[in-house]
Formats: sequence, C-alpha cells, structure tokens
Amino acid sequence: MNEAVKRRIFALVALAVAAGALGTIAFSDMGEDLVYYWSPTELLARDDAMNHTVRLGGQVEPGTIDWDKEAQTVSFSISDGSASVPVSCKGNPPQMFREGIGVVVEGELQPDGVFHTEKIMVKHSNEYKAPEGTETDPRKLYSTLDQG
Repeated sequence: MNEAVKRRIFALVALAVAAGALGTIAFSDMGEDLVYYWSPTELLARDDAMNHTVRLGGQVEPGTIDWDKEAQTVSFSISDGSASVPVSCKGNPPQMFREGIGVVVEGELQPDGVFHTEKIMVKHSNEYKAPEGTETDPRKLYSTLDQG
C-alpha cells in the first residue's frame, strides 16, 4: 500500500471512531445526571419535582433555624421573596451559615413537602472587609509592632 492510501484509511477510521463517540454521547441518558438549579417558587410550581436531585437557592428566613445537635440536623426555611420551602439538613452546616444569608442546597423534595439535603453552600462576598475600628494600613501595623 502506498502512503496516500494509508493516510486515507487512517482518516476514515479516526472519523468513524469520532462519529461513534459523538453518537454515544448524544443518545445516552446524560439527562439523568443533570442537577437543575431552581428557586423555591419554581420548585413548588413543578409537578415532577419530587424525588429529583436539584439545587435550591434562596435566603434563609429569619426565625426558622432549628438545630438538633444530638441528631446533627438543622432545619430552616429558604425563601425567594415569593415562596418558602422548609429544608432539613443532615450534618453540620458551614461556619458562615446564619439567618438572612443566601444559600444553595442540593437534595430532593420529599412527599412530606420538606426538602432534604446533606449539602449546604453559603453565598458570600469575595471582598474582604476589615472589622471597623481596626488599623488596616500595613505600614502602621508594622511600626506599632517594632515599638512594642
């Protein structure tokens, strides 16, 4: 076989493998592995929301946090301003978790109307703000250390 024929055969085989891989991905059940992000209003409006893993985002409603340290669970409600969903989390939430903070929880809405999760993600600003009344100029901080 000459070199040009070998290259054409190689190109055809490579193209067939790529087409087969693309077809497998396109027609596989990848949709079952997707995790959707919904607000409480969207979650409650869906008829098919039960027993599907979703990410639910909103604000922790003030006065709804209930810690059960023995069972290591925390219950609270998430609101988007229009609707509210009760949430039950098994395990300890992040340290920044508190009332009024934005959160995203990943889990499932159960038939009892409670969203069950083991994963709480806290939204926070990416900007650092020093506590009020503290010195933030590094030159002044180091000069006070040298004197003491």
